[in-house]
This record gives sequence, structure tokens and C-alpha cells, in this order.
Amino acid sequence: MTQRPKPWQIAGLAAVVALFLLFPVIDRNQGHISAVADAGYFLLLVYGLNIVVGFAGLLDLGYAAFFAIGAYTYAMVASSQFNVHFNFWPMLGLSACVAALFGVILGAPTLRLRGDYLAIVTLGFGEIVPQVFLNLDKYTGGPNGISNVDQPSLFGYHFGFNAVPYYYVYIVVILISIVLLSNLKNSRLGRAWMAIREDELAATHMGVNPVTTKLLAFAMGASFAGLAGVIYASKLTLISPDEFNFSVSVTILSAIVLGGMGSLIGAFIGGLMLALLNFMILPQVTNWTHALGAAIHNDAIANADLHYIIYGAILVLVMLFRPEGLISSASRRAELHHAQAAPSAAAAGVE
Repeated sequence: MTQRPKPWQIAGLAAVVALFLLFPVIDRNQGHISAVADAGYFLLLVYGLNIVVGFAGLLDLGYAAFFAIGAYTYAMVASSQFNVHFNFWPMLGLSACVAALFGVILGAPTLRLRGDYLAIVTLGFGEIVPQVFLNLDKYTGGPNGISNVDQPSLFGYHFGFNAVPYYYVYIVVILISIVLLSNLKNSRLGRAWMAIREDELAATHMGVNPVTTKLLAFAMGASFAGLAGVIYASKLTLISPDEFNFSVSVTILSAIVLGGMGSLIGAFIGGLMLALLNFMILPQVTNWTHALGAAIHNDAIANADLHYIIYGAILVLVMLFRPEGLISSASRRAELHHAQAAPSAAAAGVE
């Protein structure tokens, strides 16, 4: 039986939603609004990968490939470069379906693999896709990418380069995604994913088809990346293969580990923290560091790149002091505490 949320939880959620809805009114700085809007596509990617990693327990190191597929699908059919102009709104669903199809194509021959072997295959897929887009220059623009991607319009209002409408599109899509994922997690399919994550052999004996269930996880996870790719391409109006490299997949996975694998609230907090760190805080810290190095005539500080140092420090601290993530699911906490208690019990038995 599902426990009903408490009144204070509902009030807190309403306050958070109201804060995000009013943010463009409170802070009229276009740079800040754009940075928070960019956090929207990152959150969609985090939620998509959380299906694969958090719900189903499958380690995917090439998730950025599906993000690239969604972005290029839209850019190739909605840009002046190819003189084709499909409407933005239907392309949201179509690109999500294309990315989901490639999720099935990747998963069908590989999901019989487990653990490190699956991770290596997904890593290879993540490296192959940007190279394919790089070499199909006749259709993808090669290293120059695709420019002049169409921007959406709604009821005659053209979004242009104004960050506010994109911000609200992300708000609506993320809210819908949270509701869908919450229902999906508590559904029969969601329970099957978590059963496979905990013990695939036991889940199989209980009647769960592991291959089909894993394929659905890959397809649904990829669809979120395809959806994010469309909004990302339309807002930026320019995409190139360099934007979908391995570091993107690692950053998304880091957000899930930071927030708590399998937790919707944890994924939101972890994704938002790393997105704002990446889009707002780190650029400022880097500028301050370079300015300090120039002032004291120290080339090492003036040329220092703190991006991965800060990321690494955050992950190390989380793994040391909060291995289940900032806000983990109850099943994840039980799993980790059981794993930690087992060696202690074994050692006590030996003594």
C-alpha cells in the first residue's frame, strides 16, 4: 500500500514549484535564467539514465550517445542548412521515439552481458555515435556541425534567443516526467526493474523476463535523452559532435550517484546541483582563479582547470560519507547497509 504524502511534504513541494515558476520574475538576469534553463536538459538526462542505472541496475557509460541522436534528429529535419523545417512540437515525441529505437538496437545484442562487460559495450557505443556524426559530413555538417536550427514558436510567439520560454518548457516537461516516473517506479514494470537490479536470477524464477525488461529500461531511458536533445538543439541553434563526448555521460552518472540512485528526489537534487555548479559556479571560480594567477604572476594558477578537480572532490566526499547518495531510496539504503553488515557479521563469526 502506497503511503500518502504528509501535509508538510505537500506544502514543501508546492513552495519549491512556486519558487521555480517565479524565478524569471524574481531574477531578471538573462544569463542566470539561461543557466537554470540549461539545467533543465541536464535534469532530463539524469532522469533518463536513472531509469537504466538506478531502477534497473545497468551501468551505461555511453548515455550521451542518445542525447546526440535526439539533437541531430531534430537538427537534420529542422534547419535552414538543409532547407527542411519540421515543427518543433511533434519532433519532441518523434525524436524521443528515434532515441528509444536506438536504445533497443543497442540493448538487443548486448543486454545478455552483465557488469563490466555491459559497461564497456555501452562505452564503445557512446564513442562510436559522435564519430559517425563527425564522418557523415554530407548530412551532419561534420566537425562544423549543423547551424541555424529552427527555434520553436507557440501561438504565434517566436522563442528566439529569449531564455524565459525555454525555461518554462523545461519546467513543464520535467514536472510531467516526475509524475510519469513516480507512477512507473511503483508499477509492475518498475518493480520488475528493481527485482532485476537486486537479484536477476531470483527475478527470472519469479517470472520476470530479464531481456525484455532490460530492453524497456534502455528504450525508456534513451527516450528522455532524445527529448532533451530536441530542446537543447533548438535553444542553442548549433550542435556539433564535440558536445556529446564521454565526459557528458560521466557527469550525468555522477549526478545520479550524488543524489542517490533510484531516487527521484535525489536525482533532481543531484542533477540540479551539478548543473548549476557546471553552468554558473565553475565558470566564475575559473575566472577568479585565472585572475588571481595573473595578479601574482603564477602561470600554474593562471592556467588551472578546476572543473574536474571539484567534481572529483565532491564525488570522493560523497562516497566516503554518504555512499547511498544525498537522498537515497529506502531500498538503496537497505542494500548498502546489508552489504556493510555482512562482512562484520562474518568477521564476528570467525572470531
